[in-house]
Amino acid sequence: MSNPSATLEQTELTLQSVIEVLIDGQKGFQKIGEELKDPDLKLFFLQESLKRAEFRGNIETVLHQQGVHDIEEFGTATAGLQRAWSGLKAKLGGGDRSLLETAEQDEHAAAKAYTEALHKELPFPVRQLLASQANHIRLFHDYVMELRRDAR
Repeated sequence: MSNPSATLEQTELTLQSVIEVLIDGQKGFQKIGEELKDPDLKLFFLQESLKRAEFRGNIETVLHQQGVHDIEEFGTATAGLQRAWSGLKAKLGGGDRSLLETAEQDEHAAAKAYTEALHKELPFPVRQLLASQANHIRLFHDYVMELRRDAR
């Protein structure tokens, strides 16, 4: 039988890694939304940025309910570099297609983080929350992939 404090620690570490990728997505989609030329895509990505903030808030609520009060809120260094690179590509004329490629890469990283998290032993309510969020992220990833393919 697993130790309750070890399970809480495992849950906290797992959720912290998901929070990092959600912060990356929130910042990345906001930046992409600001750079996109197409007004519909711009709005779409800004809304998705807010969705990532909502996901993060839901996870942080679960952590608070589990007794974790100090939640570090950092994105990953890799994502920060990727956002800077996508901004540079946009300024150099990469256009919407280039930004959509960056978004697709971000979503691939998010999907991977969720898959890894869901392979760990987690309390049922946490697993249920992550599975629901992971489904949204997979659907968004597929949609971004289609957008990129259709972009000129």
